[in-house]
Amino acid sequence: MSLPALHVVRPKTVDEAVRVLAQHGPQAMILAGGTDLLPNLQMRLYAPQVLVALKEISGLRGARAAKDGALRIGALTTLSELLAEPVVRQKYAVLAKAAATVAGPLQRNMATLGGNLCLETRCRWYNQSHFWRQSLGGCLKKDGTVCHVAPGGKRCWAVWSGDTAPALLALDAEIEIAGPAGERRIPLESLYRNDGMNRIALQAGEILTAVLLPAAKAGWRGVYNKLRLRNSIDYPLAGVAVAMDVDGGGVCRDVRVAISAVNPAPLLVHQAGETLIGKKYSRELIERVAHAAIQRGKPLTTSGSTPVYRREMLELYTRRGLEEVWGGRTHSADRND
Repeated sequence: MSLPALHVVRPKTVDEAVRVLAQHGPQAMILAGGTDLLPNLQMRLYAPQVLVALKEISGLRGARAAKDGALRIGALTTLSELLAEPVVRQKYAVLAKAAATVAGPLQRNMATLGGNLCLETRCRWYNQSHFWRQSLGGCLKKDGTVCHVAPGGKRCWAVWSGDTAPALLALDAEIEIAGPAGERRIPLESLYRNDGMNRIALQAGEILTAVLLPAAKAGWRGVYNKLRLRNSIDYPLAGVAVAMDVDGGGVCRDVRVAISAVNPAPLLVHQAGETLIGKKYSRELIERVAHAAIQRGKPLTTSGSTPVYRREMLELYTRRGLEEVWGGRTHSADRND
């Protein structure tokens, strides 16, 4: 499938990019690495007239220390570049492990951290060719009026299927955003709306410019487990990120668990902290958090895998992650059993 005719603008600065986006409004879209956007354009899921390519804005790449001690990572940093950063591998293990599972090496060479955080939501009824969707009569998200996942409702259940977002939620990350009204900094959690159609809280003309990892989370133990049909390349069908701070006596000082690919947004399992902080390793406590994860996750018929199986794997991966970071037990992160 070929791309539609488009006008590509290559701004040299963030301010210039914001001006172009504001000038063209809904007719313009941001192009970062293109690994998500371009296939969707080929399938005619979008119809912009202008692409604002950010590649030539050099200030949006790389990692450096911010004034408050946080690690600031530019939004155009590719996932391969992210994985090559020693401080990420050594101090923010859950992010390194999550980024390493994204697609394959070729895609990670192109895909950017900012783009991975702004992925389009996915659904088996939506991510199809124009011909296929037309024969079905479209769906609530594109060219139709019915959500085929939940036909009786008026909500789109297309799922968030990214890997770095749950890892960054587990690290309590913040993001920087530039727009017509200036710059703002918000918790990453506030970016996501849990709505399959209106998925992220970027306003018109705004660009995600950086991710900030708090210094207080450096050195936390972390792991990311992911269910996918093909281990070499696929999007997650369920993902669980676990990050924990453990003292010398094995007591959990702090913990965060986040899930992906089972809701229209990546979500924190807030009960993890309520259950585990101040406690020593216990299988009973881990089971409570694993049960909380499946209460938080709502897998539906949005993918080729069944909701029941994805729910079971969500529970299993939560249990495995906590056992690894807290109990010292290791598992293969990509086993599907």
